[in-house]
Amino acid sequence: MTIDYVRKPEWLKIKLNTNEEYTGLKKMMREKKLHTVCEEAKCPNIHECWAVRKTATFMILGSVCTRSCRFCAVQTGLPTEIDWKEPGRVAESVEQMGLKHTVITAVARDDLKDGGAGVFSETVRAIRRRNPFCSIEVLPSDMGGKYDNLKTLMDARPDILNHNIETVRRLSLTVRARATYERSLELLRRSKQINSNIPTKSSIMIGLGETKEEIMETMDDLRANDVDIITIGQYLQPTKRHLKVQKYWSPEEFNELKEIALSKGFSHCEAGPLVRSSYHADEQVQAAKANL
Repeated sequence: MTIDYVRKPEWLKIKLNTNEEYTGLKKMMREKKLHTVCEEAKCPNIHECWAVRKTATFMILGSVCTRSCRFCAVQTGLPTEIDWKEPGRVAESVEQMGLKHTVITAVARDDLKDGGAGVFSETVRAIRRRNPFCSIEVLPSDMGGKYDNLKTLMDARPDILNHNIETVRRLSLTVRARATYERSLELLRRSKQINSNIPTKSSIMIGLGETKEEIMETMDDLRANDVDIITIGQYLQPTKRHLKVQKYWSPEEFNELKEIALSKGFSHCEAGPLVRSSYHADEQVQAAKANL
């Protein structure tokens, strides 16, 4: 049954903080012609991360995605040409911000033979050259499911490989475009086969009509493929043309899901209504490495 409207609960109200840290970071991103998934995906935590934690998730390979997933607010269309100077600008920004942990994600680039792996790996190396003490998390698409593309990225030795399963198996074809549930599991499994010392991480958004049992099944599937970290957050409809919210899960339900995830063997679980894949990512890398 499709629900036309579900009233947003009190716990999803966000206090905006647009202090100098927030405005300064936004200005720097524009000056360096960089994109962040924080802005493009309309993340509810942008003010906390930018204004308080002074962290951001850089989105490379342009701002136009070749896929049109029904949950995502990132622009879809014909992508721009590859900008090989972008890795250097990202590295400079990481240095200026004084980050100890940074997350690099990207739009899906199905138009590229390597799925964008070359720019991804060069961005990791550029950050390392300028910021040797900064840990790096990469959050790629499935890069067409090609092993060589994943190998190129893993050879750059990021500190965490993050790839989102997004939703439960039953809803995957409805929610995602081109990506598949099994391909995502395969990418996560192959990542560990390439380098077992690099922790893996995945995220699921709930509120799209899944059941608790299906969420637990997804946890089991991720653990069966050696995923170390899981994040669980509430799906929020970004625009009227995107999928509608079917349920708002309560903070108490999220706490229960976190306990279940930890009992299944995840080294770390971040779960809550406003949690997103990169939320408090700086705190997760140490927890994961301690359990390898």
